[in-house]
Amino acid sequence: MTQFRPLANPGPLGLSSFALTTFVLSLHNGGIGQTMGAPPNVVVGLAFFYGGLCQLLAGMWEFANNNTFGATAFSSYGGFWMAYAAILTPGFGVLDALSSAGGSVESHAIGIFLLAWVLMTFIFFLATLRTNLGLCLLFAFLDITFILLCAGNWLGKANVTKAGGYFGMFTALIAWYIAASDLIGHHNSFFTLPNPSLAPRRVNAPFVEDGKNENGD
Repeated sequence: MTQFRPLANPGPLGLSSFALTTFVLSLHNGGIGQTMGAPPNVVVGLAFFYGGLCQLLAGMWEFANNNTFGATAFSSYGGFWMAYAAILTPGFGVLDALSSAGGSVESHAIGIFLLAWVLMTFIFFLATLRTNLGLCLLFAFLDITFILLCAGNWLGKANVTKAGGYFGMFTALIAWYIAASDLIGHHNSFFTLPNPSLAPRRVNAPFVEDGKNENGD
C-alpha cells in the first residue's frame, strides 16, 4: 500500500499572505501614510507573488490535506490578488482600455469586479458559521470591505472607499490573528491565542441498556 508523507498545515501561510497584502492595499484605500487617491501600484508585487502565488499554493496544499473550504478560499483569493495585480499592470492594458472609454466606465467596471467578490465572500461567510469565531469575523469584515469598496468605486465616493480601507485593515488584523493562533502553541511559545469554536456542543445521550428505554422499561 502506498504511504504518503503528511503535509504541514498550510493555513498560516494562506492567512498571512492574504493579511499582509490586504493590509498594504487597505492603507492606500484608507489614505493612511499616503495621499488619498494615490496609485496603489506598490501592492502589485505583493498581489502577484505573496497574496497571489503563495496563497494559491496554500490552497493547493489544502486540497492535499482534504480541506475543501481552505482549498477553495485560499485558491480563490489567490486568484483575486493575481487578477487585481493584472488590472494594475500596464502590460495587460486593462486600465488603459477602461480609461480610454471615458466617463464612468472605469469606476463601474471595477465596481462590477468587486461586486462579484461580495457575492463570493458571502458564500464563504455562510460556510464559517459553525467553524470558529475568528473565521466567521474574518469573512464578515471582508464582505463589508468589498461592499464599501464596490460602492465607493461605483458611486465615485472617496469617503466610502476610505471606509473600505479601514475595514480592510481590521480584516487583515483578524487574518493575522488567526494565523498567529495556529502558529503559536505550547510547543514553541509560552502562551496560546484563543479562537473559540462555534461548532455546536455534543449532547451526551442518556445511558440506555440493551432492550430498555430511558425509563428502564
